[in-house]
Formats: sequence, C-alpha cells, structure tokens
Amino acid sequence: MSKTEDRKKQTKRRVLLIVWAAAIVLTAVVIGHTNPLEDPDTARLKKICACLLLTLVVLLVTFGYSRLTQLPVELWNNRRLILRLSKNDFRKRYAGSYLGVVWSLVPPVVTVLMYYIVFDRIFRSGRQQITGTINVPYVLFLTAGLVPWFFFSDAVTGGMTSLLEYNYLVKKVVFKVSILPMIKINAAVITHIGFTVILLIISMLYGYFPTVYWLQLIYYTLCEYLFVLGLSYATSAIVVFFRDLQQIVSIFLQVGMWATPILWNVTTVNENLRPYFKLNPMAYIVEGYRNSIYGGEWFWTHFYSSTYFWIVTVLLFVIGAMIFRKLKPQFADVM
Repeated sequence: MSKTEDRKKQTKRRVLLIVWAAAIVLTAVVIGHTNPLEDPDTARLKKICACLLLTLVVLLVTFGYSRLTQLPVELWNNRRLILRLSKNDFRKRYAGSYLGVVWSLVPPVVTVLMYYIVFDRIFRSGRQQITGTINVPYVLFLTAGLVPWFFFSDAVTGGMTSLLEYNYLVKKVVFKVSILPMIKINAAVITHIGFTVILLIISMLYGYFPTVYWLQLIYYTLCEYLFVLGLSYATSAIVVFFRDLQQIVSIFLQVGMWATPILWNVTTVNENLRPYFKLNPMAYIVEGYRNSIYGGEWFWTHFYSSTYFWIVTVLLFVIGAMIFRKLKPQFADVM
C-alpha cells in the first residue's frame, strides 16, 4: 500500500469518526432540548423528523464517502480559478454598458420601490407588527425579505444553466466542470452584497442603527450559499438532459416567493399551519435576515429551525453531488 493511499484511509477514518461523534452529540441535544412554550406534539414531531434526517445524512456520508468527498476536494484545489472566473462572469454580464455593474442593482431596487409605492403609499400598510412589542415600517420588513430571495432566485437560475452557458468548457476533457455552478453563484454573491448594503442604508434611515446582531448576516448568507450550491449541482446536471427543467424552476420561483414569508408575516398564519410553512428552508433565511436587522435575536435561539435547516442543506448537498457525479461522464456527449 502506498503512502498516499494509507494517508487517504487515515483521513477517511478521522472524518467518519468526527461525523459520527457530531451526529451522536447533535441527536442527544435534539432529544434533550425542550421548550416549555411549545406544543408537546409539535415538539415531538420535530424531534422525530430531525433524528430521521440526521440518520439519513450520516448513512449517506458513511457509505458514499469516496464519491462525496471528490467534489469538495475539486472545489478547494481549484479555488483560485473559481475566484478569477467568478469575477470575469460578473463583469461579462454588463460589458459594454455605460453604467456597468450598477445595472445589477437596478432590478431589485425598482422592485422594492414598486412594492413600497403599492403597499405603503397606496394601500397605507404602515408599520408591520412583528411581535407584541416590535413593529417596523413595511418597506424595511419587505426589503429584508427580498434581499435573500433575490440572491436565491439569481443564484438558482445561474447555477442551473451554468453548464449550458459554458458548454464549450464542458467539452474540454481536462477542465473541471464541477466548478461552473459555483462560478455563477459567486457572481450572484457580488450583487447580493450590493443589495445588502442598500438594505442596511434603508434600515439606518428608519432609525435601526448597526448592532452586533448585524454580524449574523454573514452567517445567513453562508447558509443560503451552501443551500443554493447543493441545489445547483442537482439542477445543473439534470437540465443538461431535461431542458424543460428551466421552465419548471421558473414557475417554482414565482410560486416560492409567495410561499415564503416575504410579503407577509409568518406570525399571522394559523398556528396549526405555521410549522408547514417553516419547512421551507428559505423561510429560515428570510426570518434570519429580519432578526439580524431589527429582531434582536441570535440564530441559536431558534434551535429546531437551525438544526432542520442544516440537516436539509447537508442532505441536499450530498444528493446534488451524487447526481452531478453520476451524470458528469455524459455531459460532453449530450452537448
């Protein structure tokens, strides 16, 4: 046995040991966590679902370790190339225009202004009641929800079509096609940063000045990034063989915007239906942005929501990586 193979086996044992130890600790925390204000039946259902999802993730990682680690290793080894191509992709979008990258902020800003005029000026929505003691201007409530959603929409669309757009690179044998979805998502991050700055300016104009909770925006951006990345690996591979997926995803994004608490407050939903709306991972992100800007809550105070989101994200990434790896040998032939 060569030293390289022996080192890989040792690394595998260490990683699986960490995964199993973390799973055991997290399972114990999930089972032991109690919230006296929560309905016992709902809490029991959350614990069962969390444990089942966690078990599925551990089994997939254990029995598919070699296949699953190949993708993260490729991304890490090509990190400099990814960064360079991401910058080029972003610049290419607005090459030749006078305003350049400023155009990337125009659609979301116009959308916010349109909703502001309709809901705040015409219908006089006024301030949005968040809890019994917190109410905020509707335009701030709306913008805090639209910022993560625009990133999600832009990144999902770009990541899904990345292989089709860069088909000339896919046909090159030596090129690592696995980096293409990440390139499009990174380009979307640049726009997201600019829109987040606009959100913070709007927040300060309404009297909500920087607090330590604003640091959580980095955490929630990372959450959304990894969630979209896993989703993009699955969709980018499938769309090569099933082009209709683009239209299906477009419809999904339209419906998803209304199914996510962006224009409406999740606390206004019937208590029996509220847990089902919270199964949407984007609900966790949107509420996280709002809690960071004006809610004054840390992400770990929403224990079940955070646990559920990360389990779903890891599971989605594992499944997406497996689909991508399975279909990758046929990409060049289909294109």
